[in-house]
Amino acid sequence: MIQRRVTILGSTGSVGCSTLDLMDQTEALGTAAYQVEALTGGANVALLAQQARRWKARIAVTAYGDRLDELRALLAGTGIETAAGDAALTEAALRPVDWTMAAIVGAAGLASTWAAAGRPGVLALANKESLVCCGPALIARVKGAGGALIPVDSEHSAIFQVFDATRPQGVQRLVLTASGGPFRTRSTADMAGVTPEQAVAHPMWSMGAKISVDSATLANKGLETIEAAYLFDMPADRVDVVVHPESIIHSLVEYRDGSTLAQMGPPDMKTPIAVALAWPGRLPWAAPRLDLAAMGRLTFEAPDLVRFPALRLAREALAAGGAAPAVFNAANEVAALAFLDRRLAFLNIAAVIADTLAEAASKGITSIGVDACDAALAVDAEARVVARAVVDRLAMA
Repeated sequence: MIQRRVTILGSTGSVGCSTLDLMDQTEALGTAAYQVEALTGGANVALLAQQARRWKARIAVTAYGDRLDELRALLAGTGIETAAGDAALTEAALRPVDWTMAAIVGAAGLASTWAAAGRPGVLALANKESLVCCGPALIARVKGAGGALIPVDSEHSAIFQVFDATRPQGVQRLVLTASGGPFRTRSTADMAGVTPEQAVAHPMWSMGAKISVDSATLANKGLETIEAAYLFDMPADRVDVVVHPESIIHSLVEYRDGSTLAQMGPPDMKTPIAVALAWPGRLPWAAPRLDLAAMGRLTFEAPDLVRFPALRLAREALAAGGAAPAVFNAANEVAALAFLDRRLAFLNIAAVIADTLAEAASKGITSIGVDACDAALAVDAEARVVARAVVDRLAMA
């Protein structure tokens, strides 16, 4: 039986909820048992309190200080500790556990992920921005603490499962798959007037609004390319992307001898979560099964970097190195949220990224070293100032 003492950073988001659902299923099956130390969430304190009650968490933390009284009231009489704010999130991440899920979306999750990386145990990483902003430093911190970093993105989990870490010199290339998002077949002209509602309607995956927009622009695949290069110590020119609309093959590893190994399965985030939750074992649960005969065919195509320039910009940021990936991430977050707030046209998301990278380079921001969390956060803050000015300029155009 798998037994874990766990903390979930971002328990009220889509990955956090999927993690708790998987834990619930596997406990009911008798294949695992869990003790929950800490759960953290955002504004949805009602859901956070419900989760904390169900799992008898020792502490529940909301990122919003003005929601603390509400959270306390919801958990009155339970004996569950409550807290709020950034410092409380970091403190929760530092509590000793066997396994931490880092699933806070965006750069907002960097500080707590960095804190969790500094102690032993498994760090299940769903917060891709932490790796993008300071990947080498984060990986070194995990190793220095005697921990293990297990990726939870479906693409990186797929690579992790078929990557021969004992003989990495045998690997020729990593190939990330992309669904192509909701606008895969649309022309640039057809994408000019798309709405936030259309952009978040992902054809294969159920995700939050921001990451769905990233999928629609292929910025998400750009972020994942940067992640993969850092996670598997692979040069930028040996990490590729192929569009695979069925989302059955989640990624591939090509070896020097001509062999290519792929990890396959129905599109369900609980599978990569289960891989991380049970590592180095396997966790029995009622997983959806792959029926290739029913599927009939799998299709592939090259990504169109003209219609979806965010992927090209991410690759350029990775090749530039330094703080360029962190600037890319900050600009993309600012632009995606501006689009969701209807202040920016969909096609201008990539324009914001391009202009921010150029202006940040001219200001020397991209050359700043990101060897620790504080440095990454400083770059992120500076890049956001530039990106917001670009958004304002394009919004008025």
